[in-house]
This record gives sequence, structure tokens and C-alpha cells, in this order.
Amino acid sequence: MNLQLLAAIAAIGGVATALQAHFMGLIDKRMGTLESVFITYFSGGALIGILMLIQRGGNLTASAGVPWYAYSSGALGLVIVGTLAYSAPRLGLVAVFTIFVFAQFAMGALIDHFGWMGSAVRPLTVSRLLGMAVVLAGVWLTIRE
Repeated sequence: MNLQLLAAIAAIGGVATALQAHFMGLIDKRMGTLESVFITYFSGGALIGILMLIQRGGNLTASAGVPWYAYSSGALGLVIVGTLAYSAPRLGLVAVFTIFVFAQFAMGALIDHFGWMGSAVRPLTVSRLLGMAVVLAGVWLTIRE
């Protein structure tokens, strides 16, 4: 797959994430965070369940080869959508996503550097640290009043 197509797919994910956070924030303000997370997970789970059954017949028999900690992805998803739903309407989308991106870079850098959980080792270089410092400066510029 070429780089432009991969970048376009990633951009679509970014747009969808911003829209989802905004929509979840609307639900959160009117109904509550738990309700927002439930609606998000229930509708998404139902849709992906239907698609999985249609396309693959439900390929859950291959689960034996998946590391135990990978199954925490659902719980982590609850943390992600819950914190988005709660913080986006209170801090604003730009501030929340800037903080999210920095936290993702920091955690990703640690996982890559140490090769945690089966990840390939990608050392933390000066240029990566500088890139993260720029994002951190963006966090500060975004959330200061």
C-alpha cells in the first residue's frame, strides 16, 4: 500500500475521531458520560459484529494466539471514549486532542524504545525527543488562557 493512501486512511481516522469526540461530548452534556460511552460502544459493537459475521463468518477461533494483555483493548477503548466524552466539551476539541496526541507520542515512544509487549525496538532518538517537545509546546500553547 502506498504512503499517500496510508496517510489518507490515517487522516480519515483523525476526522472520525474529532467528530466522535464532539458527538460524544454532546451526549455527555445531556445524558452523562456513562451513557455516552454505552451508546458509542453499543452502536459500534453491533455494527462491527454484523460486518465481521458477513465478511468472515466470525473468525474468533484464532484467539488462542493472541497475548492475554491484548484483550484489554476493549477496556482501554472505554477509557479513551470516556475521557474524550468528558473532557472535550469542557476543554474544547483542540486542547483535548493536543493533549491526547502528546500522551500517545510519549507512550508510543516508551513502547518502541523498550520493545514492550512484542513491539519492534525503535530507539528514542534526539529527533524524536525534539518532535515530542514541539508537541508538548503545542499542548501548552493550546490550553493556556
